[in-house]
Amino acid sequence: MSEEDLRKFILKVESLRELVASLNELPERRKQLSLCKTHNEVVELAKSWGYEIGRQWGEK
Repeated sequence: MSEEDLRKFILKVESLRELVASLNELPERRKQLSLCKTHNEVVELAKSWGYEIGRQWGEK
């Protein structure tokens, strides 16, 4: 894994942690997430909340 890929990986993990923490602070988000049927729906919903979780660490 290159240093740049490692940086992207760490940023994604941090975004996921922040997103999960926000579920406790904003309980309506948990309900919205539970209604998602696909990975893409989850990624788009998270993006609407300001979290970039869709890109895989090896993507450009």
